Amino acid sequence: MKKTMIMLCLAFVSLGSYAQHNHGSHEEGEETMGKEPMFKDKVMGTVYGHYLNLKEALVASSKEDAAKASAELQNSLGFVKNSKTVQLQAEKVTTAVSLEDQRKAFTKLSSEMATLIKDGALAMGEIYLEFCPMANENTGGYWLSNEKEIQNPYLGQNMLKCGSIKEKIN
Repeated sequence: MKKTMIMLCLAFVSLGSYAQHNHGSHEEGEETMGKEPMFKDKVMGTVYGHYLNLKEALVASSKEDAAKASAELQNSLGFVKNSKTVQLQAEKVTTAVSLEDQRKAFTKLSSEMATLIKDGALAMGEIYLEFCPMANENTGGYWLSNEKEIQNPYLGQNMLKCGSIKEKIN
């Protein structure tokens, strides 16, 4: 009987401490993480997803993952109207010899993707157009993101937070 009482007390104490957990971090997470944008066309949503995979591969400085994501982006762009220019830029990223060349090609690709999205592809949510002035030998470079937090795809881990939001697309 004594063991049962001790076990019950421990269970109540454990539950009580769990209930006191600070849930404030959940709200903070919503503010720092971007909301998933929704597109008028499901294919465009897939295209944007491949673009984000490419951006993340460049953030991680993974040439192989960047080439794979860019090839997927290039293939999915074949199903989107008026995307030939973007498709050509994706091909340049895919066939680039070095990570540095991929990042240079990503600059033009990002500008073309921004134009494509600004032309009315977005149904709900927002996408951030972010900029790093130090990218591409200080000529700068833009990229798209769902998040306000800067994750620079141009300079890798050396300057991961370098950049700022230049525009909110919605």
